[in-house]
Amino acid sequence: MKAVCWYGKGDVRVREVPDPQILNPRDAIIRVTSTAICGSDLHIYDGYIPTMKRGDILGHEFMGEVVDLGEDVGNLRRGDRVVVPFTISCGQCFFCQQELWSLCDNSNPNAAMAAAVFGHSPAGLFGYSHLMGGYAGGQAEYVRVPFADVGPMPVPEEMSDEQALFLSDVLPTAYQAVDVCDPQPGDTVAIWGCGPVGLLAIQCAHLLGVDRVIAIDDVPERLDLAEMSGAETINMDQFPVVEELKRMTGGRGPDICIDAVGMESHGGTVDALYDRVMQSVRFETGRPHALREAIQACRKGGTVSMAGVYVGLLDKMPFGAAFNKGLTLKMGQTHVQRYMQPLMEHILVGNIDPTVIITHMMSLDDAPEAYRIFRDKEDGCIKAVLYPEALREREMFRERAAYPEPISYETPSYRVTPSQAEGDRETVEDNLVEKGLEDEVVH
Repeated sequence: MKAVCWYGKGDVRVREVPDPQILNPRDAIIRVTSTAICGSDLHIYDGYIPTMKRGDILGHEFMGEVVDLGEDVGNLRRGDRVVVPFTISCGQCFFCQQELWSLCDNSNPNAAMAAAVFGHSPAGLFGYSHLMGGYAGGQAEYVRVPFADVGPMPVPEEMSDEQALFLSDVLPTAYQAVDVCDPQPGDTVAIWGCGPVGLLAIQCAHLLGVDRVIAIDDVPERLDLAEMSGAETINMDQFPVVEELKRMTGGRGPDICIDAVGMESHGGTVDALYDRVMQSVRFETGRPHALREAIQACRKGGTVSMAGVYVGLLDKMPFGAAFNKGLTLKMGQTHVQRYMQPLMEHILVGNIDPTVIITHMMSLDDAPEAYRIFRDKEDGCIKAVLYPEALREREMFRERAAYPEPISYETPSYRVTPSQAEGDRETVEDNLVEKGLEDEVVH
């Protein structure tokens, strides 16, 4: 099969690789019908994610058709059309039972490596380094999905790939970034970054009842789309962001500040230039310019939410400001399974439209070019969707009508119980032992 493989910094190639096989009774094989390049994939592309190996298959935003199933997967059938969470979760450990899906204890076979870096291991992730499990990603014609009785969600026939695909990551990520801040009527939300997550966070904020959203970026077409999504905007090249936010909020500052940029933030300020130097000599893993601004701008007693990815060490963080202003910090990989079903229902009734972020629809063969233009923000690129099949004209749902009136709803519980997961904890342990991973069983 064809797959998008990593060969080094700025070097991705489409190569022929062996087809995936069922390795465990809880596996499924998915024929990928669409896959996307995530902003966090650019951290790999730019060489900032450790433990990558030449030839690793990339991609964690994908969906497709079930073509093969392990004998213990009872909730799916061959031919089902499914969207797959980027986090891999067993469904049965302590954290999965608390709906903390991205913290699964049993899905990262390299848990010892991750624990040495983070203190504890998070869940395994598709296509995102050996630190996160070394799983082959979904930018390919086929992909093996572990714990398929827990993760993949069937997609109704009336829903297009373009509508469903982003349930795998960026839409739940955007929603969680707002939801964990417990927004209240009258709150002002400021969002750094008008990429895919930032733009979808604008819609999610309105969905959760927020009246006022202020978006910050320096790319004109992204700021235009943010305004079309119902946000006020600040061009960071033209205004000092912290001062402008204070001016726009009567000196108080936003109630909620969301960093949708992450570890490759940029800017023309002294601290942003300092970050570039420190990152280039490996004295700092990320460039947290946007996060610093969010902490400085947020009102006293407010909440700062981090949707952007961070993997290591940060320098010169204003934690004195966070402490003395009594800020609440929220962060972490997304618990995708918690949000997939309710967000799908909102898409189906028109309360939210994830397709507005799609700017490029390309063949899987064109992945190297897609990575380049996404990284360089060329040709107005905000989100590139790749199709393993021969690219054909596809319908895009791009109406620029006003969004529906903002609504607020309480996310229902979609916890997967052990019985729904087709087995109990002993099954998980047996499966890990069968794969030679008995040291990774957590008691």
